[in-house]
Amino acid sequence: METKGIAIATKFVRHEVPELETLKFSKVYQLREKLNKGDKLNRAEKNWLAEAVNRNVFFKRAVPLQGYRFGFEDVLKTYIVKQYGSWQEYNAPDKTSLRSIVYGRIDQIAEISK
Repeated sequence: METKGIAIATKFVRHEVPELETLKFSKVYQLREKLNKGDKLNRAEKNWLAEAVNRNVFFKRAVPLQGYRFGFEDVLKTYIVKQYGSWQEYNAPDKTSLRSIVYGRIDQIAEISK
């Protein structure tokens, strides 16, 4: 279930959930598996990941699915975006995928280093 030291997903709820294997055909499972194999994400996958990470209410750097947390901390970068006079924090694989999810005019994007 684990390759390159990163688990596919971890359970984050107390109640019963289906086996992780039942989620094998979900997009998020396949992306995590692809990254664990050492493959690169294409543009559509990066855009999907940026959308999924920034539109969920549970995690800032992971995607929830049926009680499991699919972490993408290894590929996400933290950015702050100035838009309409205020700053907002986002996580995305790159600036291009970030631009695909932010609507309206962007004044400035800055990457926050660790």
